[in-house]
Amino acid sequence: MTLAEYRSKLLGCWMGKNIGGTLGAPFEGAQTVLDVSSYTHDITGDPLPNDDLDLQLVWLHALERYGKQVNAAILGELWLSYIPPDWLEYGAGKNNMRMGLMPPLSGYLNNQYRDSNGAWIRSEIWACVTPGHPNIAVRYAWEDAIVDHSHEGVYAEVFCAALQSAAFAESDIEKLIQIGLSYVPADCGVARGINTALECYHSGLTWQEARIKVLTEVPGSFLHTDKAAPDFVKDVPVGPSGWDAPGNVGIVIIGLLYGEGDIGKSVCIACNCGEDTDCTAATVGATLGIISGIENIPQEWIAPIGRNIKTMSLHATDWTFHPAATIDELTDRVIRVTPQILGSELCDYVNSENGYNIKMNDEENLKCPTPLPYQRDPWYWHDFNDLLRQSPFCLRHDHVIFNTVLDYGGEPYIREGEPITFVLRIENQVRRQQWLTVKWHLPPGFEISEGAVTAVPLEAYHAGNLGWTERTFTLSASGLDAPCYSLILEITANGRPTKGLIPVTLINS
Repeated sequence: MTLAEYRSKLLGCWMGKNIGGTLGAPFEGAQTVLDVSSYTHDITGDPLPNDDLDLQLVWLHALERYGKQVNAAILGELWLSYIPPDWLEYGAGKNNMRMGLMPPLSGYLNNQYRDSNGAWIRSEIWACVTPGHPNIAVRYAWEDAIVDHSHEGVYAEVFCAALQSAAFAESDIEKLIQIGLSYVPADCGVARGINTALECYHSGLTWQEARIKVLTEVPGSFLHTDKAAPDFVKDVPVGPSGWDAPGNVGIVIIGLLYGEGDIGKSVCIACNCGEDTDCTAATVGATLGIISGIENIPQEWIAPIGRNIKTMSLHATDWTFHPAATIDELTDRVIRVTPQILGSELCDYVNSENGYNIKMNDEENLKCPTPLPYQRDPWYWHDFNDLLRQSPFCLRHDHVIFNTVLDYGGEPYIREGEPITFVLRIENQVRRQQWLTVKWHLPPGFEISEGAVTAVPLEAYHAGNLGWTERTFTLSASGLDAPCYSLILEITANGRPTKGLIPVTLINS
């Protein structure tokens, strides 16, 4: 893909995002079928502000500052620095992080909306910096989603990021859907919603009938309250509170399939299905904008809202953070950061006039890759589905020459007389053996039955040896008189300067 083609698709993505978001915003939470065919509010020459795009301006800042090292810990800190909304899953994730709970615990614990829509609506940035490489896009999408979501909320963003990354290389909607599905568990709610939409389309049902089928198969309760329950539309059931991603991603698929490549028709169908209308229409618009490029988006959709970006959810007080003001600025900044993410092997520099070309995967390699033969340890993820199925109580940390996973074994609560068992897995990242010292720094009244300081040998991956080890620690406490406790697990490689510090937060319940 040439740089000119890439630029057109990026502009198409952001324009489509603004088109769908502006179209759907006035109807967010609609609980019935709508009949929208164009913008319905007074147009002032600008799009409506939308958190779907706002948050991605922060993620671009993260990519510009940290490059391919971006992870959930970095994104979590940026949530607390630049994003003021505390509603629903956003607030739950931020509240957990303020308590010292790191992702993925932050996205899971005490979060009624962990399966809702706040993550998949911000998938485009990961797709745009990994065009034609969904296997890379999904890793960033996962790091993003686990900050304030879990399970279905995470699967939804992974699916959208994979589909949209592949859309830079593939234009067939049904092939793109299958590529996205290859990265999520086949038995998850998101997959059920998507497959129901596909079945309806191939069965010749109308989009209105498909809507009923999808929202019956994976019912949610978007913006539903007990007070509003009597007014709920009677043609679909009401599902569990906060379990909204499966049905709304299903609506995205309805828009993509029944719109038949027409961006205006597609965003209107998504919007007319109701539910989270600004999000579903915006994701449909962004996806088709990637496929078509901005030149193929009709002016009747572009002219009324222009090329500006209007924000509503940002706190840009840091002098280093400058949110993009237009889709053109956003596109130019993405173009500059993409070579850092893909590397010189995939971004092939041509000349100063034409910039670079991007090498993209072919159709078969766009799907989730299978595990490599030499990977044997089920603890560390190899196939991407392994990562998605990992418990939200497992905290991963990279420490240069070794990686760790600390499994809480359950929710991070401490009670007198009820010991907690932690499992620590350590994987060697260099091809030589190591002796490690594992030391717990404990508050008064806490004890580790295996000893607060232990020596741990770590093998290397070589000649059939598995380069990982596992230790189990049982923690008990007495005299608990504080609401929250902070512990530190320190791991030192003897004879090396690396010192890994793992924060452990426990809540007195």
